[in-house]
Amino acid sequence: MLGFLALLAFLPVLATVVLMASFNWPAKKAMPVVWLGAVGLGLLVWRMEPVRVAAATIEGALSAFNLLIIVFGAILLLNTLKNSGAMLAISKGFHGISEDRRVQAIIIGWMFGAFVEGAAGFGTPAALAAPLLVGLGFPPLAAASIALIFNSTPVSFGAVGTPVLLGVRSAVAGLIPDAQMTGYLAQVGVWTSLIHAVFGTFLPLFTIALMTRFFGKNKSYKEGFAAAPFAIFAGLAFTVPYLIMANFFGPELPSLVGALIGLVLVTLAAKHKFLTPKSSWDFAPAKEWDKEWGEAQIESKAAHAEKSMPLLLAWVPYILIGAILVATRLPALGLAAPLREWTIRWTAILGQTGVNYSLQPLWSPGILPFVLVAVLTIFLHGMKGNAVSQAWRTTIKQLIPASIALVFAIAMVRILVQSNINLAGYDSMLITMSTFTAQVVGSAWPLISPFVGVLGAFIVGSNTVSNILFGGFQHSIAETLGISRTIVMALQVVGGAIGNMICVHNVVAACAVVGNLGQEGLIIRRNLIPAMIYTVGAGIVGMLLIYVFATGVF
Repeated sequence: MLGFLALLAFLPVLATVVLMASFNWPAKKAMPVVWLGAVGLGLLVWRMEPVRVAAATIEGALSAFNLLIIVFGAILLLNTLKNSGAMLAISKGFHGISEDRRVQAIIIGWMFGAFVEGAAGFGTPAALAAPLLVGLGFPPLAAASIALIFNSTPVSFGAVGTPVLLGVRSAVAGLIPDAQMTGYLAQVGVWTSLIHAVFGTFLPLFTIALMTRFFGKNKSYKEGFAAAPFAIFAGLAFTVPYLIMANFFGPELPSLVGALIGLVLVTLAAKHKFLTPKSSWDFAPAKEWDKEWGEAQIESKAAHAEKSMPLLLAWVPYILIGAILVATRLPALGLAAPLREWTIRWTAILGQTGVNYSLQPLWSPGILPFVLVAVLTIFLHGMKGNAVSQAWRTTIKQLIPASIALVFAIAMVRILVQSNINLAGYDSMLITMSTFTAQVVGSAWPLISPFVGVLGAFIVGSNTVSNILFGGFQHSIAETLGISRTIVMALQVVGGAIGNMICVHNVVAACAVVGNLGQEGLIIRRNLIPAMIYTVGAGIVGMLLIYVFATGVF
C-alpha cells in the first residue's frame, strides 16, 4: 500500500518532468496543470478538506509573491543598466585585458558571470556573458557552452541568496520551526558553499580544458591545462571569499562578494601577466570553424571606440548593491532588526493549522537594494523618460510568465506538504514519498540527492524552483533515514545549481543571444560531461560529510 500511495504522490512531480521535458511545455503552461493534479490527489485520495486545499494554494501564491519581489527587482536593475548604457560600458571594459582566449573565458564567463549571478540570477549570467565572449571573437557555440558551464557554482547564492533564502524556505515551511528557520538556512548555506568550493575551485581549469579540446585547432586538453596556475588562482579568487561570506554573513552575499573580489583580483592578475600562460592561445581562423559553431561576430574597433559612459560610473549601481547588502547584513551595524521589524503576517490561513504566511518588505533584497538602486540609477546615469519606461515595460513583460509558473509551482508543493491533515488518515504526500524512497535507497541517499536537484533544475530551469519542488522531499527522506537534514538539503541546492549547465531553458536562451539556435542538443550533450562529474563528486563529498566528517550535524 505504501508503494502505491508513494507512486500516486509522485505523479505531480512525474507530470512536471513529462510535460516540460518530453512535451516541451513551458513552465507557465505545465505548472497550472500539475497543480490541478495535486488538488485532485488531495481531494480524492488523501481526502483533504477543500478549505485546506484552498488555504495551501493561497499560502503558495503568497510565498511566490515574496520570490517575485526579488525577481522583479533583479530584472528591473539589469534592464535599467542595459537602457542607461551601463552594460555597454561594462562590456567594453573587458576588451584589451588579454588576448589569450583562456584568460578571456575565465574573466568574462567565470568572474563576470558569477557577479551577474550573485546580483541578478534567473538565467541572466549566460545571457550576458555569452554575447560578450562572441564579441571578442569566440565561436558562438563555444561562448554559449562556456557561459553555461561556469553558471553553476555561483547559482546556489544567485540573486542575493534566493535559492536558499526563498527556495529552501518555501520547501521546508512547516517542517522546520519558524524560530529555527534563520539558523537552519544559514547552515544550509555553509554546507552548500563547502561542497561547491571543492569543485568550483577547479571549474575554470576544467572548463578551459574542454574549450581547447572541443574548439581548439589541435583538439587538445593539454592546451587548456597549460593555463592551470592562472585558472586555479581564478578559482580560489572566487571560492575563498565565497566560503568566508557563507560562513560569516549568510546566504545573501557569497556569490556577489566572491565574484566582486575575484573579478578585481583576476583582472589585475591578467593585466600584469601574473600566473598567465607564457604563450597565448587562440581559436582557428573563423573560416576553419565547424558549421555548428556558428559565424564569427567580432565587434568592430569603431564600436569599441564609440563614446560611452565612464566605466566607474557604469559599475556604481552594482557597487551600491554590494554596499547596501553588506551594511544591512552586518550584525555590528545593527540595521537588521529595524528592517525586519515591519512584518506582514497571515497566521492560520482560512483557519487552517500550520498554514501561515509572512513578508518582511524592507528585508527583501528585491526592494532594498534592487528597486531602490534601480530608481537611483535613473538619476545617476541621467536616463531619459523613454529609456526608463522601456526598462520597466520589459521587466513587467518578462515577469508575467515567471509569475504564473512560480505561483502554481509553489502552490502545488504546499499541497504536498499540507496534506498531512486529511480524512484518509495518511501521512502527507511528501512524507509518503520520502518514507518509501528511504526504504528503497537506504543509506546511499546522499549519493542520489544531488541528482534530484539536477533533475529539478533541468525540468524547471531554476535552482530556486528545483529547491521548492524537491526540498521538502529531500528533508523528509533525511529525517526518515536519520541522517543530516542540513547536508542533504545542501546537496539538493548544489545539484540544482549544477543543473543550470544543461537546463533546456537556459541553453535555449544562451543559444538565442549568440545567434546560434538549433545547437541546443549538442550543448546539452557536451555539458553533460562536467555536469555529471560535478554531481557524482558532490554525492561522494556528501557521503563523506554525513558518515565520516560531520556526523553530528543536524
